[in-house]
Order: sequence, then C-alpha cells, then structure tokens
Amino acid sequence: MPDLAREGRLFRVVGFAASHRQLLLRSDALAVDATDTRVEVYFGHVELMLLKPIYEKGIHVRRATGAEFAVLQERHDLPAEDAAFTWMIEPDGDSFVVSGDPSWREAAREFEDPSLFDFSQPWPPDFPVEHGTVD
Repeated sequence: MPDLAREGRLFRVVGFAASHRQLLLRSDALAVDATDTRVEVYFGHVELMLLKPIYEKGIHVRRATGAEFAVLQERHDLPAEDAAFTWMIEPDGDSFVVSGDPSWREAAREFEDPSLFDFSQPWPPDFPVEHGTVD
C-alpha cells in the first residue's frame, strides 16, 4: 500500500519504547468519530521523530516527497540516505518519522483490549483484522 489515510479520526501517540526504537499511534473507535474499529500504526527502527501527541483530524502516513525531505534535511541535518525512510504523518503538517516501513492494523476492538501490535499474541489473530505496510 503506498500510503495510509484515516481522516476524521482522533489518533494519539500511545507508546514509544526508546530501547527498542518503536513508536505506536492509535485511533480507538469513538462515537464522536462515528467509527467502530481501532487503527494502529507501528514504526520500527525509529531514528528521529517530530510528533504531536494528538492528531484530531486523522493521519495520512506517506513517504516524504523530494521537496518535503529537502526542507526536513535542511532543518534537522538529515543524511541524504534518510529520504527513503522519512514518513510524513499529516497531509499538510510538519510531523514526520524517520524509521523502517510503517505497518498498520485495523480491527473491531474494545478500548481495554491489548494492542494489535502486542507481539506476545499469536499472529494472525482469531478475529478479523485488516493490515498492511506503507511503502
């Protein structure tokens, strides 16, 4: 999948493990969003990130364009080889992550249920789930 767009949903940064360089964004099902699924986006091998704690209007995860990367490269002294690993989070924002290819999972889950990226749980799970990788 070239990108992941989930507009109109409230996303939050719900986890960052510095020792494992992992970042997790989540949107739970909310009546205000008129949604009934949880969406989680996982970034592994995180090198650098500039994030908001909450994305009230949704996210659009995609590879940075050449022009966007040039601006980020100048501002943050990024090496040229990071261009292939720089992911924009918002359609028109400055939020970005330098990491491996992001993965996403979406399923009907209760708020208290474990993360869809709980690696101690079997995969695939015994409930319907959509998933993919942004590349």
